[in-house]
Amino acid sequence: MANQPSAVKNAITPRREDDFPEWYQQVIRAAELAEPSDVRGCMVIRPWGYAIWENMQRHLDAMFKATGHKNAYFPLFIPLSYFEKEAAHVEGFAKECAVVTHSRLEVNAAGKMVPASPLGEPLVVRPTSETIIGATYAKWVQSYRDLPILINQWANVVRWEMRPRVFLRTTEFLWQEGHTVHESEGEAREETKRMLDVYETFVRDHLAIPVFSGEKSESERFPGAVQTLCIEAMVQDRKAIQAGTSHFLGQNFAKASGIRFQTRDGKQEFGWTTSWGMSTRMVGTLIMAHADDDGLILPPRIAQTHVVIIPITPKEESRAAVLEAADKLAAAVRETRYADAPIEVEIDRRDLGGGIKNWEWIKKGVPVRVEIGPRDLESGNIAVSRRDQPAQTKEFVPATDFPGRAAGLLDAIQQNLLQRAQQFRDENTRVIDSREEFYEFFTPKNSAKPEIHGGFALAHWSGSRKIEEQIKNDLKVTIRCIPISGGTLGPPGVCIFSGMPSVQRVIWAKSY
Repeated sequence: MANQPSAVKNAITPRREDDFPEWYQQVIRAAELAEPSDVRGCMVIRPWGYAIWENMQRHLDAMFKATGHKNAYFPLFIPLSYFEKEAAHVEGFAKECAVVTHSRLEVNAAGKMVPASPLGEPLVVRPTSETIIGATYAKWVQSYRDLPILINQWANVVRWEMRPRVFLRTTEFLWQEGHTVHESEGEAREETKRMLDVYETFVRDHLAIPVFSGEKSESERFPGAVQTLCIEAMVQDRKAIQAGTSHFLGQNFAKASGIRFQTRDGKQEFGWTTSWGMSTRMVGTLIMAHADDDGLILPPRIAQTHVVIIPITPKEESRAAVLEAADKLAAAVRETRYADAPIEVEIDRRDLGGGIKNWEWIKKGVPVRVEIGPRDLESGNIAVSRRDQPAQTKEFVPATDFPGRAAGLLDAIQQNLLQRAQQFRDENTRVIDSREEFYEFFTPKNSAKPEIHGGFALAHWSGSRKIEEQIKNDLKVTIRCIPISGGTLGPPGVCIFSGMPSVQRVIWAKSY
């Protein structure tokens, strides 16, 4: 039966409710996920953090390939002239671009290394790849028989960040970007929605995070796109994080890049293109959605280690027997499967006290911890702890039963994390029908040190960009998405800010 001591001890200081931004940094530090680098705005992703990203890659890559996409790689450097061909695109990214203007270093008269050779044309370090990939596709596409092109690349990008935050906003980050070309507008729009659905499924089923899906307003749209679709997640300070985007680019980039093809009736037409992406920002989303005041909590389907076995060896004479029992248990668990893959087990053999090791694995968020010591060898039981339960909660289970129960235990944790996140989101999502209530919802009681407040507001909006800008200036609140609900726009109403007609409610929130 469960044994839960009453004493409360937390590994992370400060707690979420006291200082959420600092709590987030401390969770990352305690779990050894990443750290700021000596290059301002950039991060070093440590092995435990990179393993999470690798698992995200592995699952997403399989989903992309299941929908017919293939991987390729395109240059990191993009000629400035490529950006200038698509005015809205270059304007949208201009302030974030890193630009290479010289090659070679030489030592000057003062003994300093200086750039020596100006380039014939400046090169932009990839902030996104629509333009360079479009130039390549223009060479590949001649006929409708060459379509569709369905390609994804895993890469790094650079967007000069003034206010960096590890995983959420860094100057260099990792991502995937899909780029496709289609014969018709209908096919391209279908692709845009299909990939949004892939993201929504991945985030819900693997990261255990519920999302709202919908369309961005015109002011929030990807530069140069005709339509941007997105998924929006709520994290534990009730702010939104854009968790993935899929863009219908129309023929804008095809015209800029010269992607033309001969149609079935012999005419020349520009291709219809899309792009879509998800980045290491999802690691930050995962932390903020699930971690607690003891550290990281990993959903089993994305965890690199499902079960950690912690041998308790207080006396040297019992050490060999305990380690042998741990090896035997690990081998038995590894023979079982969870989510169509072997269960990953790690044995912590370090010469440290069991309490120290236990707390380290709590902070790293491993779904299941198993303690086994001399007394357990005598009783035949092991102490099993779930990371989604209070840190010192234990259940004593016969060692012979645990391998058969491990998969079910992992699935229970996965489902519990999703349900918990869903309940949190629902409890902090409010239908609002007046301007006064809207402003009250998003205004902290303590303006000097704002407490956690707000959430998602579902409110009618007339479509006015001026109103959208006013709300952003007043409250730092933006339209996160115009929801997609069963293919309909939802019931019409009246804009709470202007009194003008509104087609449907939209989702407003403060965001990262």
